[in-house]
Order: sequence, then C-alpha cells, then structure tokens
Amino acid sequence: MIEILDARELAQAKESGALVGGILQSLKSRTVVGTNLLDIDQWTKALIAEAGGQSCYVDYEASFGRGPFGHYICTAVNDAVLHGKPSDYQLADGDLLTLDLAVSLGGIAADAAISFIVGETKAPEDLAMIDATERALAAGIAAARPGARVGDISRAIGTVLGAAGYQINMEFGGHGIGSTMHQDPHVSNMGRPGRGYQLRPGLLLALEPWVMQDTAELVTDDDGWTLRSVTGCRTAHTEHTIAITPDGPEILTKPSA
Repeated sequence: MIEILDARELAQAKESGALVGGILQSLKSRTVVGTNLLDIDQWTKALIAEAGGQSCYVDYEASFGRGPFGHYICTAVNDAVLHGKPSDYQLADGDLLTLDLAVSLGGIAADAAISFIVGETKAPEDLAMIDATERALAAGIAAARPGARVGDISRAIGTVLGAAGYQINMEFGGHGIGSTMHQDPHVSNMGRPGRGYQLRPGLLLALEPWVMQDTAELVTDDDGWTLRSVTGCRTAHTEHTIAITPDGPEILTKPSA
C-alpha cells in the first residue's frame, strides 16, 4: 500500500515527526555511561504516553522478528544495527548506540534513528561511520523531489556510502509511512536512477542509511529481533521521515533545537 496524504494528514505528520525527533534528542541527552537500555525503554514509554501518542513497536510483529517486539524503542549497541531489542545492559564508555523510534500521533506515524557515542572515548572510525550515514541521508533527501523516482533516492544514498568504503546490505532499507509504520515503496540503500515509484506531493518516506564497518552480512540475535554484523564489527544507522511537497522534500523528524 502507498498512501498519499491530504493537507490535514500532512499537518498531523508534522506533529508526529516533531514528537519523534524531540523524544530522540531527549533520550540522547539523558543517556550516559552506566545508563541501562531498559531505562531508555521506560523513558520512551513515558514520553510517548505524556504526548498522547501510540507506540508503533510494542505490539509489532513481523516476518523478520519472533513474536511481538514488546518494547517502545530499538536500542542497538556496537555490533547491533537494526531492531535492537532493549535488554538489561549498562552502557559503557565508548559504546556506539543507535536509537530507532516510531510513534503514531493522531493516526499518522513518524520514524527516525540516531547513532552516537556514549561517554568520552570516541574512536575516529566510529565517528566516520556515523558521518557517512548522515551524509548519505542528506543526499537521499536532496534527491527526493516531486517527479523523481525511488531509484534516484537509493542511488544518492548508495553513492555516498560506497564512496566512503562501506558494503551495502539490500535486505533492509527505507520505506513508505503514513497511517501505518511500514508501507510501500521500499527504498533500498543502493539502486538505479530513474527506476521505481515516481514521487508525488503528499507521500511520506522514512529514509534510513545504515552500514557495518567491514561486512554487509547480518545475523539474528538469540532474542529473535536484534540484527548484528556477522563479523562483530561496529555499525551505524541514521533515519528521518520526510514529506514530499511541491517545493521539494521536508524533514519532519528533525529536532527543533
């Protein structure tokens, strides 16, 4: 299913996006060495409830996971990159943490992710990897103009990631979003320009470049959800929900400050 939102729904999407972006920044500011992943999950639950939103994750079931997710946010640490299920783990200095959050507010969902280093120890290769995903996301957003095609976005993202020396996994990528969290079209992190669905004003997309340091192969954790690099290398993941408008792409999940 591909949804094209009307003016009222787009206005609601902006509120949903602002909520998601704000929660992620709040969580980042509270996360320090010694923070437990389960505490982050509970903070998220409280912030969603305070805003009158609904979690897109807690009851979510998918073919690539085992049973309901059961938590309010994805917390991926170091070699984990996607669908990180919060566990009883205390963050250490230098851990590379990704927070991935989707919330529905007023019937419209928004989805975003940030990667950052916890504490003071910051390995240059970690910072370079995070930077590459952020630059790839910016390139993908710039390509998301009315009349362009999904393949143009994929090509823009993949060109940046490839030039930075990363292998690109094609199993998981961006997606349409709207009244539900995951919709068509699928947006791979590498593709051919001029191919795929043609972008129209009113379309929402969640774009999410992600990479692993030295591999493109994933392995599923024992929890049935968390996806890790098969080599144990570090990973990074950045995501925004955007709206296609007549004037070009608009980032909905960018924090206000």
